Amino acid sequence: MPGRIQSIERAAAILRLLSGRSRRLGVVEMANELGLPKGTVHGILRTLQHVGFVEQDPESGKYRLGAALLHMGSSYLDGNELRTRALNWSDSLASRTHEEVRIGTLHDGRVLIVHHVFRPDDSMQTLDVGSLMPIHATALGKVLLATHPHVAEEVMKRELPSYTDSTITDPKLLRRELERVRERGWASEAGELQRLRSSLAAPIIDRTGRTVGAMGIFGGPERLFAARSPRPELLTHVREHAQAVSRELGAIPW
Repeated sequence: MPGRIQSIERAAAILRLLSGRSRRLGVVEMANELGLPKGTVHGILRTLQHVGFVEQDPESGKYRLGAALLHMGSSYLDGNELRTRALNWSDSLASRTHEEVRIGTLHDGRVLIVHHVFRPDDSMQTLDVGSLMPIHATALGKVLLATHPHVAEEVMKRELPSYTDSTITDPKLLRRELERVRERGWASEAGELQRLRSSLAAPIIDRTGRTVGAMGIFGGPERLFAARSPRPELLTHVREHAQAVSRELGAIPW
C-alpha cells in the first residue's frame, strides 16, 4: 500500500490551523505552532494561494482561508441540505406554475443542478440533477453571478460562449444585466441558452445572508413571458418559493 504524502499532510495542517482562527496568521506563527521550518510553510502557502485555497493580506502579509476553499467547504450545504430543505417547495412551485423547476448552486464557474422537478404533464423530459449549465446564459446563473461578484469577474475574464442569437457574450452588457438582477432580486432569460426555452429565477439565502443557490422555472417563452416581460404571477411564485426555502435555511424573514 502506498505511503502517505507528507506535503499534502502539511498543507492540510496549515488549512486546519487557519480554519480554527478568526484572524489572519503569519508565516512565523504557523511555523511555530506546527513545528515546521519557516521556508516549508512559506512554500506551501504560496502553492495554496496560487490555487485559491488561501489569501494573503497585501498590507500585513498574513494569511486566511481563500474563497475557493470556502466554496468547496460549503458544497455539502449547497448540494445536500439545500436539496433536502427545498424538496416540498420545489414540488409546490411546479404545481402552481405548471412548469419544471430546477435548483442550482455555483460549481467551478457554472451552475450545478442539485434538484429538478419535472413539469407536471405527460411531456417527455430528462432528469438534469448533477448536470452543469452555463452560468451566463441561464436565469439561475445570473442570480448566482449577481450575488457573487468575485465569481462574475472571473467568468467575464474568459470568453463567454454563444448558444443562440440572444446569448449575452459582451462582458459590459452582462455587467449591466447583473446590476439589474441585484436591484430587482430576480433574473430572467428568454432563449439565451435554447431558442425555444426561457427561465425565471430567484436567490436562496442562508442564515448568514449568503446566497447558497437559486430556484427557477423553465418553459416556453410564450408561457413565461407576456409582451417581453415575465408574467407577474409566475415571477411572484418563483420569488415566494425561493424565500420559503431561504427561511427553511434560517434566513431572516423578508
